[in-house]
Amino acid sequence: MRSDVRMSTAALPSWDGVLPPWPGTVEDGLFVRRAAGAGSEPALFVHGLGGASTNWTDLMGLLADVVQGEALDLPGFGHSEPPESGSYRLRTHVDAVVGHLERGADRGPVHLFGNSLGGAVATRVASLRPDLVRTLTLVSPALPSLRPKRGSDPRLPLLLLPGLSQLASRQLAKRTPEQRARAVLRLCFADPRAIPEERFEEAVDEVRRRAGLGHAEEAFTASLRGLVGSYLERGSASLWRQASRVQTPTLLVWGSLDRLVDVALAPRAAATFPDSRLLVLPGVGHVAQLERPEAVARAFLGMCEELARPAAS
Repeated sequence: MRSDVRMSTAALPSWDGVLPPWPGTVEDGLFVRRAAGAGSEPALFVHGLGGASTNWTDLMGLLADVVQGEALDLPGFGHSEPPESGSYRLRTHVDAVVGHLERGADRGPVHLFGNSLGGAVATRVASLRPDLVRTLTLVSPALPSLRPKRGSDPRLPLLLLPGLSQLASRQLAKRTPEQRARAVLRLCFADPRAIPEERFEEAVDEVRRRAGLGHAEEAFTASLRGLVGSYLERGSASLWRQASRVQTPTLLVWGSLDRLVDVALAPRAAATFPDSRLLVLPGVGHVAQLERPEAVARAFLGMCEELARPAAS
């Protein structure tokens, strides 16, 4: 499988593998975390389905000397409020990201990162608003594919059907927070045994906190339906068509053991984005930015070095 990424050899900040979450504030209904560092180029990080801004903690830390990193919680996720419209279509999340970028337009276009659902969101943003995006980094982006992935949770398709989704939700509710967190981590990580204990405890605490929110279940289920609904869009609204129109330099990162977004999509994605480079990480799952943050950081910095070379010459 193609893997043609320039990996930077630049020194990275010292990192012991477990950084605390970056502090954040609520801005126009969205919770936004900001990394402290000397970086000057703006960057925005967008999490995946069921995730939160904390999914980018380590990568933001490793890049803090290069970019001014912000990570937001999509509407209804993390600490962000539900959308006023009550809709969790893909467009809702795209509009939230575009709105945040427009409110900080004085900083200029950003390095835009997206994982899974966040990758689909970032793809559409880069296609529709190229003026807001400097580079695009997609980690296992949830691009259209209706073929079930072997090893994925068999309950996920049930959440697409209003009647059966209640049954699936009741089954999940019988699990303890520890069991629910462990099940999610088993889906997302190639080797859950490698997860630091601190990260597991953070996941358990988040499950407990979200269980007390009236909108959490709806945000997940409706966003999943909205994402799958976007796969059925045709013409100019098709995500694959929009990907083919992205002129922004694009880095694609996939894990060879991704249980949620098949790595078999990687070559098609690399052929579709006009200015792309692809990194496939062996033995990695769905969240490479959490499993191998240093590799993702070096691939991103390598792309930046590659782009800076013609300008310097």
